[in-house]
Parts: sequence; C-alpha cells; structure tokens
Amino acid sequence: MAKDMNIQPLGNRVLVKPQEVQEKTPGGLVIPPNASDEKKPSFGEVIKLGKGKDKAGKLLKFDVKIGDMVYFKKYAPEEVEINGEELYILDTEDILAISK
Repeated sequence: MAKDMNIQPLGNRVLVKPQEVQEKTPGGLVIPPNASDEKKPSFGEVIKLGKGKDKAGKLLKFDVKIGDMVYFKKYAPEEVEINGEELYILDTEDILAISK
C-alpha cells in the first residue's frame, strides 16, 4: 500500500495509518469506540519513514520501522488524505511507545 503512494515524509517524520484501540473490560469484553466520541486515534501503524535528516543535514537513526504499531501524542499529527484514506504525518519525537 505505501509503495504506491506518491508522498515522502521529510526529515525525521513518519507516515502513520491510524488505528482504533479496542478497550477490554477485566472480564475480557471488548468495548467498541463510541461513534459520537470525538477523540482522535493516538495509535497507528508506521507505513513510511522520512530520510532521517535534521535541519543541519545530520543523519538520524529512527527508533521505529515500517510496520511498527505506535502510540503517539494525541494532538501532534498532521492529518492528510491520500487516495481517499486518512493518514497522519508526525515527528518521531511525538511517538511515545511501540506496541510489542
């Protein structure tokens, strides 16, 4: 999917496909996201990486790779629509954790 997209994140940014996080009760029941809930997802799959350079041109090492499921700051990503699909572009500094 990401290979046929004509978009390349710059610098230390990544392209993320947002995912809904399913909540579970202690008994194992899945609680679906509420349709009227205006919360933006803060979890998604990394589908493209930038070139890994900072403003001075220094190469950066990414802590994430394509396919990683990551948690990120809720209001950090820039929303973009590509081929009718909502995606997020965010700075790697706004990624909080990788889901293992």
